[in-house]
Amino acid sequence: MLAPGAMDRLIAHNWPGNVRELQNVIERALIQHRDGYLEFHDLSALSHQPVSVELQQRTAAENILTLDELNRKYIQRVLTLTGGKINGKGGAAELLKINPYTLRTRMKKLEIAYGRKRVNTSHIA
Repeated sequence: MLAPGAMDRLIAHNWPGNVRELQNVIERALIQHRDGYLEFHDLSALSHQPVSVELQQRTAAENILTLDELNRKYIQRVLTLTGGKINGKGGAAELLKINPYTLRTRMKKLEIAYGRKRVNTSHIA
């Protein structure tokens, strides 16, 4: 069982590692507190553990997107906000402050469907 505030401490902790770090903390607490409440008071000690430079570089490299991937995601996000509208008032081109023709050209290059080719993404969370 979780002690009052334990979940808040887990959520508030800055997890510099990955989900395995969280898993290890929970497993350690389960082993140490078999008969009691899980409290997670020792999370502050975790933040002072040095993280190897190699691990930091590997983690950073895994999170790097190519410029095309970044542009694709950003344009798709703006299109979602505009309901797929490219030009006109409230359209993606207006929000991005670029010419609608330029936006369509970039979308074609990045293989982002629009118009009749556009895929219905309303069911995707």
